Amino acid sequence: MRHEPWNTLTKLAAAVLIAGTEARAENRIVVSIPDRKLLLVNGERIVKIYDVAVGKASTPSPRGEFRIVNRIPNPAWYTVGKVVAPGKGNPLGTRWMGLTAKGYGIHGTNAPKSIGKAASHGCIRMRASDLEELFDLVTVGAVVEIYSERPEILARLLDLVVTD
Repeated sequence: MRHEPWNTLTKLAAAVLIAGTEARAENRIVVSIPDRKLLLVNGERIVKIYDVAVGKASTPSPRGEFRIVNRIPNPAWYTVGKVVAPGKGNPLGTRWMGLTAKGYGIHGTNAPKSIGKAASHGCIRMRASDLEELFDLVTVGAVVEIYSERPEILARLLDLVVTD
């Protein structure tokens, strides 16, 4: 049987695509509320660290382990008696990743100065460019761990930075 080069390239491309999807599926998100940081983690390796805004004292972010249940590009924002269409004035920014904690998610913001503060109604807010990058790196079903104390993986990283 004659070996077709396109067949081999097609198989190779499919293998790379599957491997990339599997790596993306293994990514999990770890949020440290006191540090106002979101870590993208693959296995025990920190892939990226982002600054975020978390819930303020009167509307705290939920704590625990959740999963991403939906991913919506250019979401509309719904509140009692009002709908804000996608665009510059939308408080969710350009992306929404809903969590199994109903009503909570990871999203952008139309108030970028809130990043690094306890300022949200409980959701995790991100800068637009950071959120768009993260959105492409996680899938529905990804684990999201939200901690009220510095998580061990971040503590180990900070120990390395301080001791080196």
